[in-house]
Amino acid sequence: MNSTNDIRHAFLDYFGDAGHRVMPSAPLVPYNDPTLMFVAAGMVPFKNVFTGLETPPAPTAASSQKCVRAGGKHNDLDNVGYTARHLTFFEMLGNFSFGDYFKERAIELAWGFVHKELGLAKDRLTATVYHTDDAAYDLWKKIAGLPDERIIRIATKDNFWAAGPDGPCGPCSEIFYDYGEDVPGGPPGSPDEDGDRFVEIWNLVFMQYVQEAENIVGDLPRPSIDTGMGLERIASVLQGQRNVFDTDTFRALIAASEAAVRSSADGDALASHRVIADHLRSTSFLLADGVMPSNEGRGYVLRRIMRRAMRHAHLLGASEPLMHRLVPALVAEMGQAYPELGRAQPLIEETLEREETQFRRTLANGLKLLDEATGDMAEGGELDGGTAFRLYDTYGFPYDLTEDALRSRGLTVDREGFDAAMAQQKAAARAAWKGSGQAADGELWFDIAEREGGTEFTGYTATEGEGRVIALVVDGVEVEAARTGETVTVLTNQTPFYGESGGQAGDAGTITAPDGLKIAVEDTGKPLGRLHTHMGTIAAGEIKLGDTVHLWVDADRRDRIRANHSATHLAHAALRHRLGEHVTQKGSLVAEDRFRFDFSHPKPLTAEDIAAVEAKVNAEIRANEIVTTRLMSPDDAIAAGAMALFGEKYGDEVRVLSMGRAGEEGRNYSVELCGGTHVRATGDIGLFRIVSESAVSSGVRRIEALTGEAARQWLVGREDALKDAAAAIRAAPEEVPARLAALLDERKRLERELADAKRALALGGGGGAAAGPADEDVGGIKFSGQVIDGLEAKALRGLLDEAKSRLGSGVATIVAVYEGKAAIAAAVTDDLTGHISAVDLVRAGVEALGGKGGGGRPDMAQGGGPDGSKGAEAIAAVKAALASQNA
Repeated sequence: MNSTNDIRHAFLDYFGDAGHRVMPSAPLVPYNDPTLMFVAAGMVPFKNVFTGLETPPAPTAASSQKCVRAGGKHNDLDNVGYTARHLTFFEMLGNFSFGDYFKERAIELAWGFVHKELGLAKDRLTATVYHTDDAAYDLWKKIAGLPDERIIRIATKDNFWAAGPDGPCGPCSEIFYDYGEDVPGGPPGSPDEDGDRFVEIWNLVFMQYVQEAENIVGDLPRPSIDTGMGLERIASVLQGQRNVFDTDTFRALIAASEAAVRSSADGDALASHRVIADHLRSTSFLLADGVMPSNEGRGYVLRRIMRRAMRHAHLLGASEPLMHRLVPALVAEMGQAYPELGRAQPLIEETLEREETQFRRTLANGLKLLDEATGDMAEGGELDGGTAFRLYDTYGFPYDLTEDALRSRGLTVDREGFDAAMAQQKAAARAAWKGSGQAADGELWFDIAEREGGTEFTGYTATEGEGRVIALVVDGVEVEAARTGETVTVLTNQTPFYGESGGQAGDAGTITAPDGLKIAVEDTGKPLGRLHTHMGTIAAGEIKLGDTVHLWVDADRRDRIRANHSATHLAHAALRHRLGEHVTQKGSLVAEDRFRFDFSHPKPLTAEDIAAVEAKVNAEIRANEIVTTRLMSPDDAIAAGAMALFGEKYGDEVRVLSMGRAGEEGRNYSVELCGGTHVRATGDIGLFRIVSESAVSSGVRRIEALTGEAARQWLVGREDALKDAAAAIRAAPEEVPARLAALLDERKRLERELADAKRALALGGGGGAAAGPADEDVGGIKFSGQVIDGLEAKALRGLLDEAKSRLGSGVATIVAVYEGKAAIAAAVTDDLTGHISAVDLVRAGVEALGGKGGGGRPDMAQGGGPDGSKGAEAIAAVKAALASQNA
């Protein structure tokens, strides 16, 4: 029962049997607490339960919670590998009561587990209580029977817990294990308490008060319990070890690294093996929980942990990337308790190998330059800050790595000089930016980014979370607070809201706080590429700088957007497969209701092209393959076959999105660089339909398309229209095409017959004529003029040719009136064109019809006008013009 896995299992079984709901570990990213970089204690996932913001999952609970302390206010990174108990990753065993039991039951359970279940000897255990907590003191005597000298009153804040300056708080009671007189150190509270003899194994927190501004103002209505026992620490006690790195899990991981680098874990190599074992755990679990290496925020801390381990691999003489080869050993040790580790194993291995390959190049260059700069320095020397900054800025060698590399030689770094060089670079960048012609309001965002850093985006894995307000902007000016009715832009240190970029629309949603604040976020922007700005109107309450707020993305809207965005990638691939590799993206718009995609192609898509693209995309959707994302350098990504998207700006690292089934070469159907949000699997897109295809400019085409429910509704609308058409022509829907073809043939036949009848009528000189006699004399010229209702303009030329033949010598004019509009044409026989122009005659008629212009040749001209009721006036105008020309 002494193995680490057995202890974890025993703890959860013990509290499960005692009526506790056994909870799985929460992810390492604490979306409910913006003040924390990572979950650093077992109670963090229950913070909002203890403060009353969330409903408890059960009256009592127990868990083994993954924790990381390597960034922010909880940072043990530099101590790891050199002390007996510091770790970046550890597991916290805890039991919790949300207003159910209190001190007596908590002490009973704790004593029952450590003394009876684990079998720790009573004379090895010591308890501490807060110096005024007489109730806890008496309970330890009653339940455990500990003598007075081993129930120690502690008068410092070490034994009093608080969630913050405001909120629940209460005294603590700690359990210590005594390693024995042969180990230096004294009991807690003594002058020698910092020795290794007495080690704290469990802390029981009795939440019973409420405080405001760090002053207790009353009692909690329902006192609660929060406990925490480090799994690695209790394992070291049970396994008779004084160093957590000598426990079974770490021994297995260190054995794997010893075998991989053929270096024993002793002497100078011992610390390096321990660093690698610990950092392997923290990096692997962070990667499994969705944190990816980057140059800021949590991703930067992850990269820093990785690089520290990789440097120690280098110190051990590893000639090839090491970390990824140790992942199977970790999965073998911890994969059963944490299945996410096994599921993410390929991603973890690939990321570690890629990072170490890249870092080895950086490390080789940096260490060479560092050796050159410090070669003559004696122990106690200091590297100037300018050199350290040049290593960082020019060669990508991080400051902390420079510091770490020199520490082993007894050298330090001029931090003030480094900071001064960094500030000088920022000032130069700002000056260059001001002269770049950017928009005036951009300087505001530059100020905020320089002061606060970038916003950490948590929305790849979440649609809600908490953030701390770092800036408020109203009417282009920073303010300290905003109130009901004001339109405000809110910036937080972290957010699940996607800022508009790469063609994808920004998220909408709600920002709330416990005091009644409610902001309807209408859009999210991304100025400078690193700030996320939530723009909306305050519906209720007040928001102030420093407030902690809850951010709720409209998840349904996000789902529609990411389905459309993912479909653009499949469509891009399908277009290239169908039309050729010359097809590249030239722009896109990804909204919640539709998307448009612009691409290079010299001619319109045929109906067959569109059908083929739709068929292929929908086939990939039905395959329902998991969509994967990897972080890579742009060069490596493109070398691996990824396509860069139009309009994207890429930094040192890019997200490589792979979706669809793998082809013969092992590549997914679509592999592209993209920072947007996407579906979990292609089946989430649902359905794909192209609704239009058009030209954007020379050589650039555009498709507009729908996905999911929008595509289904579009198809339903088309089906309803078909049914209506079928009903109108009294046919079944499937008979509509044939029935319409027959009706169109019938219409053409009737139109021909009607045209023949009108032609016969016109040639007969009567019936439809609304002007005077068919033939008359105008200034000595034979003239024929007619107005014919219901005649289309295309019939005029044939009628006039026949009129000219009949006249022999003369002028013929016909006005055709069709659907309220008029067309006029005039014909002049060849013997008269020397002094009479058909163009001039038509223009006179067109003017009478309310139109302008008219054109043709001297012997035949045509024009039109909007007023078909003026046919007679047009004939009269032609006659007048004829008389004038022949005068």
